[in-house]
Amino acid sequence: MSDERDGAGSAGDTGPDSETGRGAVVTRPTRPTGKRSRRAAVGEDAGEAVDLSTGTKASPTKNGSGTAKKTARKRADRPGKGGRNPFVFVWTYLQQVVAELRKVIWPNRKQMVSYTIVVLVFLVFMVALIGFVDLGLAKLVTLVFG
Repeated sequence: MSDERDGAGSAGDTGPDSETGRGAVVTRPTRPTGKRSRRAAVGEDAGEAVDLSTGTKASPTKNGSGTAKKTARKRADRPGKGGRNPFVFVWTYLQQVVAELRKVIWPNRKQMVSYTIVVLVFLVFMVALIGFVDLGLAKLVTLVFG
């Protein structure tokens, strides 16, 4: 189905409610086309950021588009760069670790048992596979070099 088609109730519609105009109208949000809504005129700078909704010069953003200059941060603002109390740093780190561990969805007992069994079965399989390959190569080496 094309998004460019006319909506329900248009001139080409021959549905049962087309004469009364009471047909169900389905509206969809328009998809972005990736095209700019306005092109730079001949005298404008093509490198400037332009707000596509208003057509005016856009304010600078984090990634550097725009014309604003970067301001230097003070040394105390930079984390991990001297001048910080190491005990406060460790305490903040531990608080963040606890906060992240609270976000974890921990498995229940049944899931933990099944996961452990899967890991042990895989481990037994890999040990047996590597053991047989090693045994076969050892036999091959003794046959060749004798």
